[in-house]
Formats: sequence, C-alpha cells, structure tokens
Amino acid sequence: MPLSEHEQRLLDQIEQALYAEDPKWANTVRISDPRSHYKRRLVKASIGFVLGVVLLMVGVVINLIPLGVGGFVVMLAACLWGLSSWKRMNGFGDSASASGASAPGKQVRRGGNRGSFMERMEERWRRRHDER
Repeated sequence: MPLSEHEQRLLDQIEQALYAEDPKWANTVRISDPRSHYKRRLVKASIGFVLGVVLLMVGVVINLIPLGVGGFVVMLAACLWGLSSWKRMNGFGDSASASGASAPGKQVRRGGNRGSFMERMEERWRRRHDER
C-alpha cells in the first residue's frame, strides 16, 4: 500500500533529521544492502561445509568415529545455515508480516506455509465479508 502524502512528508522529515544528526551513519545505513550480509553468510557456510567434509574424511581414514560424526554434524549445520541465508537473500524466508502482510484479494494457499493463526483468521474474515 503506498504512503499517503502526509505520511510521505513525515518520512522525509525524519530522514532529513537523521542526516542532520549523524550523516556518516545515515549514509552507511542507506548504502548497505542486506543481500550482501547473506552472501557473506553463504560463503562462511560453504567454508564450514568443506571443513565438515575434511573432518569426516579424516575421521574415517584414521578410524576415529567421534571425529567423523563431528564432521557430519558440522556439514549438516553449515548446510542448514547456508540454506536459511540463501532463502532470506532471495526473499523466500520472509514472513507475511515482514513483507507487508497479505494483500487484499490475495488468496491463501492451501497447504504449505499459510502464515500465522491470526493471519488465516483475518483472511477468512475478509473473504466472508467479500462474499456478501
């Protein structure tokens, strides 16, 4: 939903006050892209996965079972961390409330991730009033 004219003016005033108060910090925040943070996490997860493979192989070669199991756990944790970062980087991990809630007229999918209980109830309420 677009901002009203009054809300846009207020937002502009807040932004100008922020720049006046601390221009260096405001510029840093404005330039930074959240996707770069997730890309760094993906690189770290890849390094962790490789480290896990090395630990697993070393554990198998020298017949040290706890080291091999530890390597597998490191691999699994790195995969999960990397997958969550990849999802968030591409917009799949955002909840409906974080992305601006569900749009009016948008149907809730059957099955899968349907949102929170309150979001589903609000959607039912909207559909009920639309059918009348």
